[in-house]
Amino acid sequence: MSGDEGMTAESDKARRRVEWLAQAGILTEALPYMRRYNDQTLVVKYGGHAMGDSRLARLFARDIVLLKQVGVDPIVVHGGGPQIGEMLKRIEKESVFVDGLRVTDQETVDIVEMVLAGSINKQIVGSLQAEGGRAIGLCGKDGGLIKARKLTRTTKDPESNIEKVLDLGFVGEPYECDTTILDVLRRSDFIPVIAPIGLGDDGETYNINADTAAGAIAGAAGAKRLLLLTDVAGVLDKNGDLITDLTVSEAAKLQEQGVISGGMIPKIQTCVDAINDGAEGAVILDGRHQHQILLELFTEHGTGTLIRPD
Repeated sequence: MSGDEGMTAESDKARRRVEWLAQAGILTEALPYMRRYNDQTLVVKYGGHAMGDSRLARLFARDIVLLKQVGVDPIVVHGGGPQIGEMLKRIEKESVFVDGLRVTDQETVDIVEMVLAGSINKQIVGSLQAEGGRAIGLCGKDGGLIKARKLTRTTKDPESNIEKVLDLGFVGEPYECDTTILDVLRRSDFIPVIAPIGLGDDGETYNINADTAAGAIAGAAGAKRLLLLTDVAGVLDKNGDLITDLTVSEAAKLQEQGVISGGMIPKIQTCVDAINDGAEGAVILDGRHQHQILLELFTEHGTGTLIRPD
C-alpha cells in the first residue's frame, strides 16, 4: 500500500468513527424520551402521501417496529380513500362526495370493507412483518372495537334557506369503543393494524373517516399521544409559519379568527375530541417526510403541531 493510499484509509476510518460517535450521541439523547413513552400507548393514523409512497411506507413500517422494540405500544389506524376510489372506478361505479365524505350505498360499503379490511390492511401487516415486527390486522367490527351509528349531515337550500338532511348511506360515526381486544394485544408482541369499519346496533357495516376512528380509539385507550400523519406541515399561523404547540382553547380561538380553516378544522376537532375523551395529547404531523414520528417523540424540538389540554 502506498503512502497516499494509507493516508486515505486512515482518513476513511476517522470519518466513520465520527459518524459512529454521532449516531451514538443521537441514541443517548433519545433515551430520556424513550423512557417517557415506555409502556405507553400511541395511536397513529396512517394515510395520505405517507401510505401512497412505497419508500415512505417502508420507512413508516420500520419506525413503527422500532417503537414496539423500545417498549412503546403503537396502534395503527389506516385510511384508503384513493384505493377505494380506484376499485370503484374498476367496477365502473361513480364516487359521490358530500363535504368530503363518500356517499356509501350497500354496494359501495361492501367494496369499502373489502379494500380497507382486506387488501390495504394486510399490506400494512405484511410491511410491518417484513421489517421484523409482529402485526395483526383488525377492523372496528372485531371484538366490538368500534360501535357506530349512521352519520347525518344537513345543508341549507340557498334559495329557500330551508335546512334538509343529507343521506350519506352507510357512512358512520363511532359512539363507543371497546378496547378489550387492544388491551389483550398490548400485553403481547403484536402491533394492531385497524381498518376504520364500524358495526351498528342493527348489524350494519359503516364506513368511518380514518381520522375520526383513530381519535375515538385514542380517547378510549387513554393514549399518551394521537399522531395524525397528514399532507401538511401542521397548523400554520397567519404568516404561514408552523405553530408547534397549542392548547385546546387556543386552537378554538384560532378557528374563530379564521387562521385554522378548511380541511384543518375536522383534524383539529378530532384531536380535541380525543383529548376530551381521555388521550393525553395529539400531534398533527407531515407524513410527506421520513421519520416524522421518531422526530416528534424522541427529540427535544419535535415536529408538527402538538394539541394539548388547557
